[in-house]
Amino acid sequence: MPHVHATVTQAAAYKSTNLYIHDDMTSKMAIIGLQLQQRLPVLAGVSYSCLTSATAVNSVSRLKKWNNGGRLPRRLVLGLGASFWAQYMNMAGNCKSFIASARQKGAVEQVLQNVEWPEQFPFKDEDFQRFDESPDSLFYEAPRFVTHIDDPAIAALTKYYSEVFPPSNTPGVSILDMCSSWVSHFPKGYKQERVVGMGMNEEELKRNPVLTEYVVQDLNLNPNFPFEDNSFDVITNVVSVDYLTKPLDVFKEMRRILKPGGLAIMSFSNRCFWTKAISVWTSTGDTDHAVIVGSYFHYAGGFEPPQAVDISPNPGRSDPMYIVYSRKLSSA
Repeated sequence: MPHVHATVTQAAAYKSTNLYIHDDMTSKMAIIGLQLQQRLPVLAGVSYSCLTSATAVNSVSRLKKWNNGGRLPRRLVLGLGASFWAQYMNMAGNCKSFIASARQKGAVEQVLQNVEWPEQFPFKDEDFQRFDESPDSLFYEAPRFVTHIDDPAIAALTKYYSEVFPPSNTPGVSILDMCSSWVSHFPKGYKQERVVGMGMNEEELKRNPVLTEYVVQDLNLNPNFPFEDNSFDVITNVVSVDYLTKPLDVFKEMRRILKPGGLAIMSFSNRCFWTKAISVWTSTGDTDHAVIVGSYFHYAGGFEPPQAVDISPNPGRSDPMYIVYSRKLSSA
């Protein structure tokens, strides 16, 4: 856990809202951060504003910095992330809008084009630490029959699925919804012979109407999938890739169980349970997130070069929505 630079009185006040301050910051900044956390409890690593004009080149440069032992600034305000704080500082200048300022849609889509990846996986163990390291089984013990992105983002994801999924009721098609819950956001009426949900809460999985079977498993404790090699045509993961603490192990297992040419779709927004999201995620913004997920595919091996798609339906007015996808190589 990062060292807390705050007075005992401040720490007591922040504790009630799970907000802690890292690095030397004034009391005034701390109060502003506290107010933002109360208003936006699930925003993490937000990139709505001027900061989101960061280009693909900058994101890849930062990736190389990680590989060379450099580090992004650690969480200035845990749960809001360095990106959000930089955004606030920009807002204090001449940024016209906090919510609806222009976000460069092309930045996310271009960031994985012709990437020169570092030779070695650039992230360290500390990058996969979380604010809350208590057992995930406790955190997910109670079912949450809610959605974690807004309706326009859900509709955009469902539309994307309708464009890339095999036709409904295609003989022999199997789909795995990884980190699944009570809803998978598949197209209405979509069915396949085998749709498996893997998640943390059995009550949620039981309620999911598209699943033909389910597995309760904590991938952060056991990243080994209980499935045969080459058994799935599609793997989906919705706004959960940011919780994986052993992502390379998980992506290697994804490669193993996908059929040659099988499709893996990782979707994410800027919403999360920030106490359970990994440190490198809450410290970075949307474009960086695409690079992070892309790196998982690349360093797991056996996948085509990953691609990023921005399917955000109403930039600045509803939740952003991004896809990083890849296919298993036919020779893998």
